[in-house]
Amino acid sequence: MDYNILVSDKVHEKGIDLFLSRPGFHVDVKIGLTADTLKDIIGNYHGLVIRSDTRVTGQILAAAYKLKVIGRAGTGLDNVDVSDASRRGIVVMNTPGGNSEAAAELTLALIMAAHRHISQAVASMKMGKWEKKRFQGREMAGKTLGVIGLGKIGSLVVRRASRGLKMNVLGYDPVMTSQAASQLGVKPASLEQIFCKSDVITIHTPLNEDTRGLINAQAFSMMKDGVIMINCARGGIIDEDALLEALDSGKVAAAAIDDFTVKPPGQHPLVLHSKVISTPHLGASTSEAQINVAVAIARQMIDYLESGVVRNAVNVPDIDPGESLKIAPYLDLARRLGQFVGGFSSSGIVEMEVEYRGEIASWNLKPITNAALLGLLTRYEGTEVNHVNAPIVAQDRGIRVLETTMKEGIETGSSLKIRVVSMNGALLSVHGAVIRRVGEEPRIIGIDQFVTEAVPAGPMLIVYNRDVPGMVAGLSGALAGRGINIAQMNLSRDRQGGMAMSIINLDTPADVPTLKAIGQIDGILSVKQVVLDA
Repeated sequence: MDYNILVSDKVHEKGIDLFLSRPGFHVDVKIGLTADTLKDIIGNYHGLVIRSDTRVTGQILAAAYKLKVIGRAGTGLDNVDVSDASRRGIVVMNTPGGNSEAAAELTLALIMAAHRHISQAVASMKMGKWEKKRFQGREMAGKTLGVIGLGKIGSLVVRRASRGLKMNVLGYDPVMTSQAASQLGVKPASLEQIFCKSDVITIHTPLNEDTRGLINAQAFSMMKDGVIMINCARGGIIDEDALLEALDSGKVAAAAIDDFTVKPPGQHPLVLHSKVISTPHLGASTSEAQINVAVAIARQMIDYLESGVVRNAVNVPDIDPGESLKIAPYLDLARRLGQFVGGFSSSGIVEMEVEYRGEIASWNLKPITNAALLGLLTRYEGTEVNHVNAPIVAQDRGIRVLETTMKEGIETGSSLKIRVVSMNGALLSVHGAVIRRVGEEPRIIGIDQFVTEAVPAGPMLIVYNRDVPGMVAGLSGALAGRGINIAQMNLSRDRQGGMAMSIINLDTPADVPTLKAIGQIDGILSVKQVVLDA
């Protein structure tokens, strides 16, 4: 298949060359497009490569009929409507590690420059002055650095500030455990503690609704007099008016700002302020970082388009490359079981629970649960649903999705069971496992109380009947009489003389008259056909 890629922001040519090295990939580089022009042409492309200049709005996404993936050569995605992209099944990915070194080094450089008034002293010297006393600075050793956000960049800053600069480091991150923070070498702290105790505060969080205006007038009021503020993250995290007031009052002794709410900021009061070092969003602006992020996003997008491998996506569960071989058979099994319960259920589903047993219970389960949900929803939505928008489609349909784990396994080792509740209150559970015979083969090993071993593929008949002689003969005769060949048949019963269940794999689907004929056989209680992917 051919893929058309649009590069709408400047990225290093090595990333573009990587796209062009793959057969079937075509690249158009069009920098500085207006929103209207981008909207007019985006329908021609399967992939879009951006940085921070291109704004990908809902209006543009509505015109992106072919678009499968948006790749940000960098980290921040506040210029992309990720929610709308997810609803449309478009993967949004970035390169969180590609510019980490560059951003961390800039942060440390600005911390040093702010402590020693380097940019102001340089400007003074260029004016022919020698103001040694005016630019007396501070030492960093022994001072307390507060780091807000302990991701890759924040973690690098912590290590280098604590070990290299001999600073005492406090760290805040809402998703990092105290144990992980301690291993990093940072003392865990609340935001309030960072505000109250830090001599220097640096920010390394994304810009979102939780972090917009995070450093506001109230935050400044809690800080030490003479604190130094550093922002190498995104404009808008610091309330710029509040920072300006804090600088004028002396609450903030110095600030270094690498990004602003409005870009470029022009003659912004902060840019012109004598206590502020301002840079034009240089966090990732090293030659090494530009190559890294361009090559990384090209490789990620190629892998996704060619093989469906997802890495560093913000709207779909990631699968670590080291886990992919181990997890792949269970992704396939989960999708097939989801398809099966969707086709077998008699009415719409209101709840789906995936139970994991054995070793699999300790794995990264989100991709597997997502695969099961995708299989279920394809019965209702067809190709309109994919692994990106499946959780949103489920939410819109009012389907509750649950996960449970059990360490105890079964004879086949790891297994997963999908339980669904239908709108009419009916319950159905389907148990599956991966059987290692010729490769790793998916199997249905149980339906409700019945134990079986059936291949979840192709046309399948699920027949319930009384456990009496002649049932198999009647079934096979009805199918043979209409030229339908049986590929496999698996029988099960709850007790002798009770109720039996048969799962019959067919070479071709049975038509409605055949299903009616089977249902009219004396002793047959019900018959249902489910057709799965091959």
